Amino acid sequence: MVRAVVGANWGDEGKGKITDMLAKEADIIVRFQGGANAGHTIINDYGRFALHTLPSGVFYDHTTSIIGNGVALNIPVLFQEIQSVVERGVPKPKILVSDRAQMVMSYHILMDTYEEERLAGKSFGSTKSGIAPFYSDKYAKIGFQVSELFDEELLKEKVTRVCEQKNVLLEHLYHKPLLKPEDLLKELLEYRRIVEPYVCDTSAYLYEAVKAGKNILLEGQLGSLKDPDHGIYPMVTSSSTLAAFGAIGAGIPPYEIKKIITVCKAYSSSVGGGAFVSEIFGEEADELRKRGGDKGEFGATTGRPRRMGWFDCVASRYGCRIQGTTDVAFTVLDVLGYLDEIPVCVGYEIDGEVTKEFPTTAKLERAKPLLQTLPGWKSDIRGIRKYEELPPNCRKYVEFVEEQLGFPITMISNGPGRDDIIYR
Repeated sequence: MVRAVVGANWGDEGKGKITDMLAKEADIIVRFQGGANAGHTIINDYGRFALHTLPSGVFYDHTTSIIGNGVALNIPVLFQEIQSVVERGVPKPKILVSDRAQMVMSYHILMDTYEEERLAGKSFGSTKSGIAPFYSDKYAKIGFQVSELFDEELLKEKVTRVCEQKNVLLEHLYHKPLLKPEDLLKELLEYRRIVEPYVCDTSAYLYEAVKAGKNILLEGQLGSLKDPDHGIYPMVTSSSTLAAFGAIGAGIPPYEIKKIITVCKAYSSSVGGGAFVSEIFGEEADELRKRGGDKGEFGATTGRPRRMGWFDCVASRYGCRIQGTTDVAFTVLDVLGYLDEIPVCVGYEIDGEVTKEFPTTAKLERAKPLLQTLPGWKSDIRGIRKYEELPPNCRKYVEFVEEQLGFPITMISNGPGRDDIIYR
């Protein structure tokens, strides 16, 4: 069976923990899009980890981890990551890299940094990991596919072509040093040396695995609202964050995805720019940020303080709908235990009209949150394993959110550890 684990909102929903937990029963875990620009924080028996490219199931020695063709593959980052987990006592993970994945080149990271500098105050809040330039090149058909590493004649011709194109921008737009074909060739041959043992036709491998009835987990990065088509464009990422793309980014038939577990936080948080209707500020935000996650709400890759807000029913219902949710995993519920009462955003007011539908970006920028306040439960719920044992006000909060979403909350995470989970 194939299951996808994806995010309902802006990313940072706690997908890493849910994937790590579900990977116990999985044979294969596939990362199907995105690059090393976002991280998943995982706490398990080996310690605390921030993963960027490795799938969150690498901590079990019975699993195979696949870097799918939809991923922006930063080879040095991937291999530093493998080394860093092995150095901390994790058994060496079994990893396969799609021969159709494309590589993030050093110049993608440079271009990303230069563009953010150029845009200054109007930047897109990039993590400067080269993601937008990488996907631009992929769709402009001048990217480097892993399979091409094994055709040296092709590489020699292609590096010259790529340098010609990039150097026009470097010289006239960014006023920065130019690229040399021989440097790019050297970089590519080094990548070949590192990645060669792991390369295979992962789509064929997954086809056989599906036929054999293996348990496969697809792991997405970021969330619905960062999708380039359905998110808060242009403040989005450059690859589709939706479960539907899992079929493409892994190379499996769409009808094989039987369960879509959409991870949704018990409050809202976001890294980067863009409209964020239920956002809170000042001391109220600082307090939630400090208590959030397991070490506060700071980006796993960037360390940036996340923007904080109350739970947004409008954005979350939309985020779940667009994912095709079968199950909602509701995370960090324990964090809200300090509050006397908990505001929830149940609608938006836009130009004097009230809506419960998530609008396009221009309207979203003008939206004001309509808040409804629920009573808090004022206690620590960590350690509870049965839904019936949660305080009555805590259960009311979960049930209120579930009713607003219109999708079943089947898992509740009430702490950062692998076992801090309540099944409903």
